[in-house]
Amino acid sequence: MTTQPDEPVSPTDDVVAFADLLSFALDDFQRRACEALARGHGVLVCAPTGAGKTVVGEFAVHLALAAGRKCFYTTPIKALSNQKHNDLVGRYGPKRIGLLTGDQAINGDADVVVMTTEVLRNMLYADSRALQGLSYVVMDEVHFLADRMRGAVWEEVILHLPDDVRLVSLSATVSNAEEFGGWIQTVRGDTTVVVDEHRPVPLWQHVMVGKRLMDLFDYRASGPRKGGRDLLVDPELLRHIAHRREADRLADWQPRGRGRTNRPSLFRTPSRADVISVLQQGDLLPAITFIFSRAGCDAAVKQCLRSSLRLTTDEERARIAEIVDRRTADLNDADLVVLDFHQWREGLLRGLAAHHAGMLPTFRHTVEELFTAGLVKAVFATETLALGINMPARTVVLERLVKFNGEQHLPLTPGEYTQLTGRAGRRGIDVEGHAVVLWTPHDSTTDPAEVAGLASTRTFPLRSSFAPTYNMTINLVHQMGPEQARRLLERSFAQYQADRSVVGLVRAVERGERLLGELADELGGRDAAILDYTRLRAKISERERAQSRASRLQRRQAANDALTALRRGDIITITHGRRGGLAVVLEPAHDDDDPRPLVLSEHRWAGRISSADYSGSAPPMGKMTLPKRVEHRNPRARRDLASALRSAAEKLEVPSARGRRSGQALDPDIDPELAALRERMRRHAAHQLPDREDKVRLAERYLRIERDNDQLRGKIAAATNSLARTFDRIVVLLRERGFITVDGVGETNRVDGVAGTNRVDGVAGEGTLTVTDDGRLLARIYSESDLLVAECLRTGVWENLDAAELAAALSAVLYESRRDGHGGSDGADIPTGRLRRALNQTRRLWTELRADEQRHRLTQSREPDDGFVAAIHRWASTGDLASALAASDTAGNGSTMSAGDFVRWCRQVLDLADQVRNAAPSPALRTTAKRAINDVRRGVVAVDAG
Repeated sequence: MTTQPDEPVSPTDDVVAFADLLSFALDDFQRRACEALARGHGVLVCAPTGAGKTVVGEFAVHLALAAGRKCFYTTPIKALSNQKHNDLVGRYGPKRIGLLTGDQAINGDADVVVMTTEVLRNMLYADSRALQGLSYVVMDEVHFLADRMRGAVWEEVILHLPDDVRLVSLSATVSNAEEFGGWIQTVRGDTTVVVDEHRPVPLWQHVMVGKRLMDLFDYRASGPRKGGRDLLVDPELLRHIAHRREADRLADWQPRGRGRTNRPSLFRTPSRADVISVLQQGDLLPAITFIFSRAGCDAAVKQCLRSSLRLTTDEERARIAEIVDRRTADLNDADLVVLDFHQWREGLLRGLAAHHAGMLPTFRHTVEELFTAGLVKAVFATETLALGINMPARTVVLERLVKFNGEQHLPLTPGEYTQLTGRAGRRGIDVEGHAVVLWTPHDSTTDPAEVAGLASTRTFPLRSSFAPTYNMTINLVHQMGPEQARRLLERSFAQYQADRSVVGLVRAVERGERLLGELADELGGRDAAILDYTRLRAKISERERAQSRASRLQRRQAANDALTALRRGDIITITHGRRGGLAVVLEPAHDDDDPRPLVLSEHRWAGRISSADYSGSAPPMGKMTLPKRVEHRNPRARRDLASALRSAAEKLEVPSARGRRSGQALDPDIDPELAALRERMRRHAAHQLPDREDKVRLAERYLRIERDNDQLRGKIAAATNSLARTFDRIVVLLRERGFITVDGVGETNRVDGVAGTNRVDGVAGEGTLTVTDDGRLLARIYSESDLLVAECLRTGVWENLDAAELAAALSAVLYESRRDGHGGSDGADIPTGRLRRALNQTRRLWTELRADEQRHRLTQSREPDDGFVAAIHRWASTGDLASALAASDTAGNGSTMSAGDFVRWCRQVLDLADQVRNAAPSPALRTTAKRAINDVRRGVVAVDAG
């Protein structure tokens, strides 16, 4: 790996020719990366959002076309692929540029093809002829390899590409670029790393307090170019906030006499319309306001529509109307009503829009076009807009610095903050960009010091999410066999990072071993008697602790049993605490797990007692008659009843509680093993040493370091070859299920019993692994639930379904309910009995698979979810959007799925249905899958399929 130096190098002819085609001069980092590429190196370019990384990718396209070779340009999402395809067609013409996504195939044999990364991965596994003549692959947004769900695809591509293909990796700024580049160097050969942290458009950081926009940093000394580093928070901002807080505090102290009301805080957070108005007055539009909620984005637009806010001229309104009408011309009127089209259109005409994944793609893409054209001035968006879509603005507003990650609300990380604010500042349009955080007095994350920390931190490490899957494993076995597959997995970035972490662990073990040697010298060697003696003492202490824990649990359980057995009128002794003494049970316990009967003590106290008060070591002393109704909260009733209790106790000849204390618990039985250990300790040679305790302290330190080293070695063993061990476990499971066979080996062998290895008999030398017909079926299924889908196909679970039923069954293995919306179905709304049986059989197969995964210690496949079944069945059957969305209300509470989510899940079903059409073992099921594709791909699902 080489890191490109800052000093200039002489330009090559290719770079000069390419630069002449551009309307702007190349930046220094772009020129350095292009020069490295022209000299035959692979390149990794890490630069901020909007810095112009894609120019380097476009240079790879230029080199390929100039040499009569091929270039593939990959992106993580279809929308970005469509965008880049349009850009390249504009430069080179439609004949030379192709597009391949899950939805579209345009000129796929062209010299330059833009595609999603998954398409290229599938080509590599299929050994596609399209790979012939390939010389460059551009991987845009390569930092997506950290994505939990899809990140492995990037590493698969990098590892599988032929050695003579040059890789152009374009990434957002990450703090471990050298590490990532070092890995690419090991697997792809000579690679130049070009890192540039300079923003081409300077970014100013602001805090909005009320309706006043203030600088976050004291820029007077050095300006915004340092991005917040080495800058201090502006003292004027701190003073203003302090005055605000003091005014609120004084307002709270005002007397609430006659004529005064309890006034709220003087500070009032500005409305969305107010914020946009302040930005408009400061010439800071267009702006993107990030709101981490789809509903919040829609609500923001509605709030602005209720105000007098209008951001467009009459001429702009006419242009907007023309674009909107053109974009939505293929949608029928009934669907437009369901989609609340007219309010959406009114927002656009006034320069306002929401942008989130819940929107219909046609609507979302219209917003993108209008915003890019400068016609929409204010967009309220979720963070998904920051992931690759080219929609920069002059200003970015963050309402909150906390977002929900699906499980809990967490503060934004510095990386997330930088990604979001990176949208501020349009290159070639704006002289500077602006990031605005709304200050809220009761939200500590918006405190200037906290915001400054986010804005100034530059630690965004890239972490691999790579792990073998069933589909990956079957393809690797089929293509290269297990040994080569293991070697390939050991070359992954995930293993590279794990091995680098092992280096530090190994050094820690070495330090520990040196300390152990020094201590052993002081103690008389590693087999010194004092070490054996100290180990014996440690074993005794652990045995005593275990016995004490067991004894406590037994006593607590005995007390709970005794409390549960108490009945009304029982006379007992409260054995613990200051309530100690006689008591009578007024009301028995209701909860067997945590029994708390209601009692009255001889001291007139009434309340509920627990095992902390009552040991139950002796049975109730007797019984007394109680009134039918006991008013235990009445002092007189308690006094009378306490007197009756003492009288009843005297007749039972029970001694007074005075002087009686409960600490007379029986000693537990002596543990024979513990007694034997103590006897061994007393007879040990080291027991009589005069300086025994001093040496024991040294020996205890020795044993502590020894334990730490053992734990570190365990971590090393877990990290080393961890991916290969997972691969071996998957191979065993696939052999058991018949997707792989071993030539010359009859019955499938299990994982051997050697701890920490999990090697598979027959994988490494006892016969050749062969992928069966069922295995080849699995190799063509690219889904998170790949093995479950393959099992359903080969067992015929989905045979005899009609097209709508098959689409519904496929949705069950894809769909994942959102926490804030549509939960799984209870089965009552499954449309047909045939579909219900197929779903029940699918779930049964998943249950069997889950048991096997538990046995082999593999990550468990996701449970099928029926939450989209009724909706897509209705859609495939009728094509009626209103009816389909109504069917998505599985909870029956009127909360239906958004149109955007509906279309997104439909397209995922289409993708899987297309795989089933190619992989299904029976012609009938393949035909049904084709019909399902036709029935789902219509109306809003077919419109604007990018």
